[in-house]
Amino acid sequence: MAKNSANMIKMQGNFVGGWAFLIGVILAFVLGFLGGANQNWTYVLFVIGLIVGFLNIADRESESFLMAGVVLVIVSAFGQGVLGVIPALSRIFDFLMTIFIPATVVVAIRHAFGLARR
Repeated sequence: MAKNSANMIKMQGNFVGGWAFLIGVILAFVLGFLGGANQNWTYVLFVIGLIVGFLNIADRESESFLMAGVVLVIVSAFGQGVLGVIPALSRIFDFLMTIFIPATVVVAIRHAFGLARR
């Protein structure tokens, strides 16, 4: 019975995390096309990133997510000069980074603790 309720909680976390990720990506695109956002939207995207990191990424997915997250962060950071030509695209990547950086940090810390337990 306990294992069944643990699986149910995990499924609910994946559901919330999945929706948070989708909403965050849509917000990043909308805010990028609208010309930016105030500080409150940045906080919202940051919290969405934390939710994604805590709830959406399972242990078996962490290595793949970390690889994808790190590549996205590096490419966005080094591509700012190229993306500056298209301001809307540059803003979209900035907002995506506001989601991915906290999510990647959370998953990396969880993954490191998992490795330490082995």
